[in-house]
Amino acid sequence: MNLVAVLKRVDFKNILKVIGIGLSRPHLVLPTVKATKDCIAVSTQNYGKLHHKNGPANAFRHAFWNYLIAKRCFNWHGNEETVLAWAKKVTDWHEDSFPNQPLPRAMDLHNNEVGRLIFTQHLLKSEQEIVALMKEMTSESIKIDSDTDLSEYKNRMVHILEQ
Repeated sequence: MNLVAVLKRVDFKNILKVIGIGLSRPHLVLPTVKATKDCIAVSTQNYGKLHHKNGPANAFRHAFWNYLIAKRCFNWHGNEETVLAWAKKVTDWHEDSFPNQPLPRAMDLHNNEVGRLIFTQHLLKSEQEIVALMKEMTSESIKIDSDTDLSEYKNRMVHILEQ
């Protein structure tokens, strides 16, 4: 992940916003960047390039990213509420800065929330155990469309495209 290349795709307003987010909790920036890089590596290792599509592998990536940000930041901060709010703020910023169509955006936000929920439910599990758990959840991911009520799948990953 080349940070400069990514930021070139973001408008000035959102660059200022992410700077503000970073300045609000500067000690969480480094573990967040590391979690992001590691999430991409784990997603690629397990699913190849499929995690860039809107299928189950993408659901895994979004959920694991949120889990990993919360977990890695928890090691630095130690307050569950704070790191969950941080993970949400960072990943919501991402969704706002890289706009998507309504259904893929809803899917991403839903899977982000699933990842944060997994963090709260499995705080003491290792990252390897979480990868195994999330891979199982990925295989059971629910295919959705614009008529789907996502609130029915609070504890489940969702996807749009088949793999």
